[in-house]
Amino acid sequence: MEEGSYFCFMQNSLELPAGLPVPEDDGACNHLYGTRIPELWLASTAGKPVNFAQIRGRTVLFCYPRTGQPDQPVPPEWDAIPGARGCTPQCCAFRDLYRELLAAGASHIFGLSTQDTEYQREAVERLELPYPLLSDWELNFAHALKLPTFQFNSVTLIKRLTLIIDNGWIAKVFYPVFPTNRSAEQTLEWLVQNQPTS
Repeated sequence: MEEGSYFCFMQNSLELPAGLPVPEDDGACNHLYGTRIPELWLASTAGKPVNFAQIRGRTVLFCYPRTGQPDQPVPPEWDAIPGARGCTPQCCAFRDLYRELLAAGASHIFGLSTQDTEYQREAVERLELPYPLLSDWELNFAHALKLPTFQFNSVTLIKRLTLIIDNGWIAKVFYPVFPTNRSAEQTLEWLVQNQPTS
């Protein structure tokens, strides 16, 4: 990518096209409140696998379908899926509010998708993300928690949602998440108003 187009991409990374369909709450995450996170290891772009059942403190985990690449056009059928568009803006929003989220009580921040770690590592470097991305490419985490998924081009993807996990237990669920570029802001607002108990 040429330098000019790269900076144009970075400047527009939080923008979303107008007229995207709004996802509806179908109740697919209602069962998650108060749920214990299962003992599962997830590959991380940081190198060390992550097990949420063993992480102490408050964790913000946002699950997203998939990130694209700036040199690949977004297919129109992707935009037609409610809540599908906007993975890069969401990742960038959590990047931009990273310090504020930590100051508001988050001990750890992760993004998670079904893409493999190599693909995710490219996104971390290109978008300059200060937090790791985790890969659930075998869908073990999604299946264990019965997370909502959908099919696109014969690939199973996780619907967009955000979990607040306190010492291995789910304390808050954001679902559906829309618009995606306000996801981090909405999470921050909740953190500020719901400080973790010691």
